[in-house]
Amino acid sequence: MLFNKPMDKTLTLTANAKINLTLDVLAKRTDGYHEVAMIMQSIDLADRLTFREQPSGIAMQTNVAGLPVDRRNLAYQAAELVKSTFQIKTGIHIELNKEIPLSAGLAGGSADAAGVLTGLNSWWKLGLTLDELCDLGAVLGSDVPFCLHGGTMLATGRGELLTPVAAMPPCYIVLAKPAASVSTAWVYRNYRPGAVEVHPDTAAMLAFLRQADLAGVAGKLANVLESVTIARHPEIGQLKAWMVQCGAMASLMSGSGPTVFGLAADREEAESIAAKLRNLSNAQIIVAKTVGGMRGENAAKIITN
Repeated sequence: MLFNKPMDKTLTLTANAKINLTLDVLAKRTDGYHEVAMIMQSIDLADRLTFREQPSGIAMQTNVAGLPVDRRNLAYQAAELVKSTFQIKTGIHIELNKEIPLSAGLAGGSADAAGVLTGLNSWWKLGLTLDELCDLGAVLGSDVPFCLHGGTMLATGRGELLTPVAAMPPCYIVLAKPAASVSTAWVYRNYRPGAVEVHPDTAAMLAFLRQADLAGVAGKLANVLESVTIARHPEIGQLKAWMVQCGAMASLMSGSGPTVFGLAADREEAESIAAKLRNLSNAQIIVAKTVGGMRGENAAKIITN
């Protein structure tokens, strides 16, 4: 399969980060993964990917020093998967401009992989549906299908089985990413159900989403993996406490950590919380906003073509 395009033609898209409104671990699966139930939400913090044709192979460049641009990078793996699956002979150059912090619990790598799948589907005119893209994405990682869908979704199985739910009421998100480095695999290996004090009430969270009740949503934020990550990195618990002290409606660790987020009803309040946190902590502080919409509408989004 060969495609001819002017060598100066480019395609650029954005790939959104996510936060977890809830995260529950239900059981250890026979395949080594964990059965989970979690509600995930897209935010407008996003990486940018630009595609250009090259004669053969895959080349990547990025604005982050030390970030692998070979098979260790999930975005590169996504490009390899598309090329091998559809026997694409022409090459692709991918420029990745990262805004989502690395190893943050915000699905930055999965978002980039979703962006590559979306971008190459358009670039090579493969005509894949969103569901077909998600089947490919699930091969790469559990969060990739969600990053292809975007919006507000209930994720079950190992995270790849998605059910659309009522959109989260629009609000601002204050992110605090401490310097701690956290391995998702390590967190799940060390998860012990007996150490969890509060499990998410998924039914109640879904009800508050249907009611567009932001205060209700804030009151039901819960993540069982905090029992592992905060025990090893108590500064994450301190960030959660500071977030609320600075005015957030509620605060939670996203994913396996270490990023903590807080909810704010408007930008003014979010910026005030962020300013106070910068005086208290050396964590990276970012203000973002929730994004919603129909399936696929607010995931990896082509902005120039």
